[in-house]
Amino acid sequence: MQVQAIPIQHVIPGVFQDTLVDVLRADLVHPIVSGNKYFKLKVYIAEALLQNKTTLATFGGAWSNHIVATAWAGREAGLKTVGIIRGEQPPILSQPLADAADYGMQLVFMSREAYADKQAVMKRYRQQDWYWVNEGGYGHKGVLGAMEMLQQPGTASYTHIVCACGTGTTVAGLMAAALPHQQCIGISVLKGHHSLNDEVMGLLEHSAYHQPPVFFHDYHFGGYAKHPPELIEWMNGFWRATEIPTDIVYTGKLFYAVKDLVEKNYFLPEHKLLVVHSGGLQGNRSLPAGTLEFL
Repeated sequence: MQVQAIPIQHVIPGVFQDTLVDVLRADLVHPIVSGNKYFKLKVYIAEALLQNKTTLATFGGAWSNHIVATAWAGREAGLKTVGIIRGEQPPILSQPLADAADYGMQLVFMSREAYADKQAVMKRYRQQDWYWVNEGGYGHKGVLGAMEMLQQPGTASYTHIVCACGTGTTVAGLMAAALPHQQCIGISVLKGHHSLNDEVMGLLEHSAYHQPPVFFHDYHFGGYAKHPPELIEWMNGFWRATEIPTDIVYTGKLFYAVKDLVEKNYFLPEHKLLVVHSGGLQGNRSLPAGTLEFL
């Protein structure tokens, strides 16, 4: 998989008051292996091929962007794929899991209790020719891939780099790639994920960075993938103003947080923000038709 430079889109004045906000449209790099998934997976896939592995195995839920991306990218690289799926097998697969199966992924369902012990899962299914990728691409190789997102033409002038955080792998990569004058800000989408800072610092144990991150934990809207009407209304309004699609898990909450922080004067007039659109709209497919105007 090869992509050109990531487009940078300027958000029209007024959406974020007078603050200069541009968007790194990583969601546009590939229609399926979208956003940060592309950059994180490419390093893992390269190592799997280097080690002569035949199969990528990974973890995810029923609406996982990572599962779909791994299934497609693995197939394109000539690798078989296995997805360990959280929860019992439903009578009808979610659309992301159906897509992953269509791309050739073998789906293995297990209880949430068994799924939680990933070391035991990997031991149980251990195969010499399998290469395991952590859920969400979490890990040092994922950090190396995420660094490339900020090593793009035109990114040096920004003072703040803002992204949504799940595992923290992407923000760790952005930190490692950021210039000395650039502050990385993470918007956590997990409720009460206050260990995020320590986890990100652990990922950066062998990487140099200039500034410690800043994390905000108040924009989860009730928890992972929770989407009250206020968030849906914001996402639809943001689409009408910018034609930028967002999702209920990560980027909808990210852009809402940026709006709120601007209104609270967290950012100064001289600041220039680059908001990283990490792609992945699979979670939106769980919504009733018509909920979002851009589906």
